[in-house]
Amino acid sequence: MIIDVHAHWGPWFFTMDVAEANLATMDRYGIDQAIVSATESVIYDAPAGNRALASYLETQDRLLGYVTVNPRRLREAEEDLRAYLPGGRFVGVKIHTDYTGSPIASPQLREALTLVAGTGRPALVHTWGTSVLDLAGLCLDIPGLRVIAGHMGADGFRHAIEAAGACDRLYLEPCWSHAPAGRIAEVVAGVDPGRLLFGTDATLIDPSSAFGAVAAADLDGETAERIAWRNAADLFQIQPRSCRTSDPGRRL
Repeated sequence: MIIDVHAHWGPWFFTMDVAEANLATMDRYGIDQAIVSATESVIYDAPAGNRALASYLETQDRLLGYVTVNPRRLREAEEDLRAYLPGGRFVGVKIHTDYTGSPIASPQLREALTLVAGTGRPALVHTWGTSVLDLAGLCLDIPGLRVIAGHMGADGFRHAIEAAGACDRLYLEPCWSHAPAGRIAEVVAGVDPGRLLFGTDATLIDPSSAFGAVAAADLDGETAERIAWRNAADLFQIQPRSCRTSDPGRRL
């Protein structure tokens, strides 16, 4: 069983063959479920993308959604959270700090995450470098907030280890277009295994990158299972599907 907690739906702003291939890509890599944000929401118009994704999610059952929030358009964000989270197809919130011009240390992001905390749902937040430390600080400051550090800081993965140690409501997922040797193994050795998730950044990045990086860490069976799906199922309160698309014995 594999749950991808960092994936996308819809075309990007450049040509790429996998832009509309969510389910085919999942089949190829044995991903049973994925939680996706609409690319339109992330890079252009959050309400329009959320609306389009909501319609698409009604047509299938292997994808779940993130309500994308633009911290600089909080009135619209609040409306979308009220509209989509109660339906069950959206299980979390996505915030991209760079595309919205809302750094983690900004007051806009603090307001947005305070709003998200009130929903009781986890938020996937884009992190890079030392910004993951700022996210840990916000997590500590905002009661009840649960956040996933997208890319686990990328080249700042050692900061992500420190951040996870500072706040027990901060989770890490590994997707990145680079795969430095030993990165995953070092994070696994330094972080509570209950707060590690699996993400690919599909369809922007081919899932082979994340699978290869995790496989190179040579994880023990229990840790691999936690990362593959158990932690995600607990965090998002997902009832895991049967392993229809992959060998039941498959592991990361």
